[in-house]
Amino acid sequence: VKFMVSLNTQKTIDKLNNNFTKKDLPIIRIGDNVKIGVKIIEGNKERVQFYEGTVIAKKNSSVNTTLTVRKVLQGIGVERIFLVHSPKVDSINVLRSSKVRRSKLYYLRNLKGKASRLKQQFK
Repeated sequence: VKFMVSLNTQKTIDKLNNNFTKKDLPIIRIGDNVKIGVKIIEGNKERVQFYEGTVIAKKNSSVNTTLTVRKVLQGIGVERIFLVHSPKVDSINVLRSSKVRRSKLYYLRNLKGKASRLKQQFK
């Protein structure tokens, strides 16, 4: 009986999660350069601010899927973690893909300048 109850609760959780997942997302891989539009509220106005960088990590867990995006601004590395299915994320565009052989690109944190470039992969 206990097994059936947990199975039913899991089904209801899955149904709820399906209501909040975005269906129109592009295929995002590690090493891709992406442009993410984030909704920002300033006073009573709402606008979209774009954040452009390289995907260095991805965590897949249905609704809680996250992307860690890194960009270098004036010589300082800035990383930001985005919830992919969040209503604050307006759009995700893949600008270019890179050929990588790792699932997490944390080693880019220690590289500077041209050494931190990734080899482009043409589709």
